[in-house]
Amino acid sequence: MQQRGALRFVLGDQLSRDLSSLGDLDPAADVVLMTEVMGECTYVRHHPKKIVFILSAMRHFAQVLRDKGINVDYRTLDDPHNTHSFRSELVAAVRRHAPERVVVTEPGEWRIWEDMQSWETACGVPVELRPDDRFIASHRFFSTWACGRRQLRMEFFYREMRKRTGLLMEDSGEPVGARWNFDADNRRRLPDSLQLPPPSRFAADVSTRAVIDLVQSRFTQHFGDVEPFEFAVSADDAETAFSQFLRNALPHFGDYQDAMRQNAPTLYHARIGLYLNAGLLDPIDVCRRAEAEFKAGRAPLNAVEGFIRQILGWREYVRGIYWLKMPGYAATNYLGASRPLPAFWWTGETEMNCLAQCIGQTKREAYAHHIQRLMVTGNFALLAGLAPKEVCEWYLIVYADAYEWVELPNTQGMALFADGGIMASKPYAASGKYIDRMSDYCRHCQYDVRRATGPGACPFNFLYWNFLAENRDRLRSNQRMTLILKNLDQMPAERLAAIREQAQAFLNGLQ
Repeated sequence: MQQRGALRFVLGDQLSRDLSSLGDLDPAADVVLMTEVMGECTYVRHHPKKIVFILSAMRHFAQVLRDKGINVDYRTLDDPHNTHSFRSELVAAVRRHAPERVVVTEPGEWRIWEDMQSWETACGVPVELRPDDRFIASHRFFSTWACGRRQLRMEFFYREMRKRTGLLMEDSGEPVGARWNFDADNRRRLPDSLQLPPPSRFAADVSTRAVIDLVQSRFTQHFGDVEPFEFAVSADDAETAFSQFLRNALPHFGDYQDAMRQNAPTLYHARIGLYLNAGLLDPIDVCRRAEAEFKAGRAPLNAVEGFIRQILGWREYVRGIYWLKMPGYAATNYLGASRPLPAFWWTGETEMNCLAQCIGQTKREAYAHHIQRLMVTGNFALLAGLAPKEVCEWYLIVYADAYEWVELPNTQGMALFADGGIMASKPYAASGKYIDRMSDYCRHCQYDVRRATGPGACPFNFLYWNFLAENRDRLRSNQRMTLILKNLDQMPAERLAAIREQAQAFLNGLQ
């Protein structure tokens, strides 16, 4: 067989034409390898919509490359010759094409990076591992920023990223609006009368329909509904979804980004995390276009800053934490939480309406926005002492935008405080009052959010005080917990005992 140029291996979350491994591609000599791998669909039992999205987006991206005259070797999940692992698929492709070398962009997840270390030996040809420069902050930039810092707070990293990119910065070097962060202006409750913009939805084409049929036949035991499937699966449609967000939702995003409403999954959110994480949208581009909306007077500063902070701040920051702290980060459990996930996490069948709403929505949509994840499901997991490993696996399974690099720090660090404060300055624990303030869930719940004990008391209330009592000694040295723990210390012993008794009875009843 005549020897070819390079075999360029593109993974399912690397669907960008400007991917580093494709930058110097020679269409006359090189081959792009793409493969649907059963092991990647089943190492956790991913939501069927997530599987459909990734496989369909891969097939559409492969066609884009073919239309540009690029030779694509594509293996589908139902190909009888598919070996169902990255390494074995690569070895087989090297035998088919006899390339001089293999070129691949570094993966997003530690487990794949570890596996890649053996690829060169397995293939018998050089394997060139290139950095993933689709992110705004490189690994080196983040580790340099983190070096010597006692606390790795996102806010200070975010300020460095603003200075580095010039986003929302004055020529003087000061932030636009004389403030770095407008988070305090992002917490308005959603008025009942406010009409929400419709979410972006896309009809499945023939290619996507074939993937839906495949997933429905292969993954019947996975959590979540396949139909209706309405995500964008191409860069063009992802661009349409983002343009609609800029026009219809961004102006109100700042005021209501922390709000929740029953039967309203999207509100004013962009829902572009899955497109960014798969490579269909570019993070610096979407930030600059949001900034342009502010400069043009079409969106207020608190909306644009809040949106940019989610991407330039949080998204880049959690990736930095992940690669800085892995692999040990995944095993942290500062609070010693060990309770198994209750069954209702897989069904949504619970009398706590907020959880029923968020889990039910997740089952249908493979999506929930950040406050639903952090302050409803995450808050309950924290207060109930659910085992971090099980909680992290659940978040990785159920959301279409979830990859370990973004899911693990957000869950382990922010939601569960399992890392002991590497990410969060204190546990994000809250009683039912927070949920009531930011949503209409409590109005439709059989529990009384005003009560902490007795019949009908909201479980979030007695679990909150029980959590503080259980972890008092661990949290005593945290200065941000001083006032909260002082309130706990001043609570009458009889009242605290009643709260803890009711909390224990509730937790013992979780199945």
